[in-house]
Amino acid sequence: MEEYKASIPDWAWALNCAITVCDADCTIIYMNQRSRETFSGRGELVGKNLLDCHNPHSVEIIRHLLATGGQNCYTIEKRGVHKMIFQTAWKRPDGTVGGLVELSMIIPEHMPHHVRE
Repeated sequence: MEEYKASIPDWAWALNCAITVCDADCTIIYMNQRSRETFSGRGELVGKNLLDCHNPHSVEIIRHLLATGGQNCYTIEKRGVHKMIFQTAWKRPDGTVGGLVELSMIIPEHMPHHVRE
């Protein structure tokens, strides 16, 4: 766990979006300040298994992302707050999947979309 923590930049701690990182065994190895605030009602989660926090459908998605090295992106609305969730595998220097990173950011209800070519 410490080898990965050491490589997370300091600026990530106070970034204005939630960052949660797990290893390939689904153990949560990092949560920035916003992530900790978001999930504060669940107690200390670093060192816990990510799968324990998710329903069976989400567990299936997590396992697929770990197996394929893929990504998953979607938006949600909870208590009137809109968020974009971006989940992606991260890779070790040898190219194997090391785990997952989830970024959760608050977005406006009506977000501009620009097409650039």
